[in-house]
Amino acid sequence: MKKTDLILSLFNNSNLSKADAKASVEIILESLTQGIVSGEGVEVRGFGGFYKKHRKARLGINPKTGERTQVGEKHVPFFKPGKSLKEVVNKD
Repeated sequence: MKKTDLILSLFNNSNLSKADAKASVEIILESLTQGIVSGEGVEVRGFGGFYKKHRKARLGINPKTGERTQVGEKHVPFFKPGKSLKEVVNKD
């Protein structure tokens, strides 16, 4: 599902106009981004949590050349699914 599909789904399942649906999705995504960047994280009960995870510096290897190179430490976005989401995804 793409962002436009999410906007259309919100538009079709609510009383919102397309412009309001688009604004709502933009606000939610911006709020998620700010929560992750700030280090607080965002937790949606039953769905999962979005966090900023720290990765230590490490030695990386270029698969084409075999050359070893130092990869610096960095922060990456991380999603941890909630119990309810895991159960729904694993239903047969």
